[in-house]
Amino acid sequence: MKILFVADPLESFKIYKDTTFAMMREAQKRGHQVSACEMTDVRWQRGESVSAVVREIRLTGEADVWFVEAGKQRADLKDFDAVLMRKDPPFDSEFFYATHLLSQAEREGAKVFNSPAALRNHPEKLAILEFPQFIAPTLVTRSEADIREFHATHGDIILKPLDGMGGMGIFKVGADGLNLGAIIETLNRDGAQTVMVQKFLPGIAQGDKRVLLIGGKPVPFCLARIPQGGEVRGNLAAGGKGVAQPISARDREIAEALGPILMTRGLMLVGLDIIGNSLTEINVTSPTCFQEITDQMGCNVAALFVDAVEQALAA
Repeated sequence: MKILFVADPLESFKIYKDTTFAMMREAQKRGHQVSACEMTDVRWQRGESVSAVVREIRLTGEADVWFVEAGKQRADLKDFDAVLMRKDPPFDSEFFYATHLLSQAEREGAKVFNSPAALRNHPEKLAILEFPQFIAPTLVTRSEADIREFHATHGDIILKPLDGMGGMGIFKVGADGLNLGAIIETLNRDGAQTVMVQKFLPGIAQGDKRVLLIGGKPVPFCLARIPQGGEVRGNLAAGGKGVAQPISARDREIAEALGPILMTRGLMLVGLDIIGNSLTEINVTSPTCFQEITDQMGCNVAALFVDAVEQALAA
């Protein structure tokens, strides 16, 4: 197959942990042709198909110069067997516009994973609202009064912006309410910005678990991202320690309930964030943790993913 990865600049990859790199490596191992482009390379013009300046690459197996460029040209996205949208968050206006270009490519015949429409319809913080039976007490609001009432009810709380990533902008407030006003001002901006507030889950001490769904089915191992050094954030980008482990019965219950639903919407790869027994986020833009799970547990997650892509295209 010819597979196109829409991703961040290849030169920025940290290949020892990068999930997109793991996908590329597995695809090349199977004899598929790997190409890459950036969102800035994608265009549409009346009378033409959606196209991009595409770099055909070959992975070298070396750590430093990890790829060589075999060719570079403008190509129509519909001419690839699969287009994998792997641009990292944030989900900003440019990401939004890119999903519309990819939707147009789909209308022209391209096979895009994850579905661009599904990416637009599943903002990673808010997607959990559809599944209240699996989440902790949660509030989404612009109102300072609502936040203060939620704090009075639940004591220890977490506040976070809806457009954050990697633990960015997450605050914990204890029962004493220390700094609550300043945090609300920072996140809420006098009612101009919506905030998510959740009851603090002590289970974070055992890790913020990333449970992967591939083709609607849970990967049997997850990565528990454990806060370090007095942090309340387990995100690897915030210094958390990643410990792979088998998924729990509760993890599997949540994953098996959501997996088929999300798969029917075109979400082939999903990263569920679970703290304790509660679902906290549904990550769809560029889920990660393949290499950490593979390295620690011996489960080739990239192989499971490429299997799913091959099966979807065969079907």
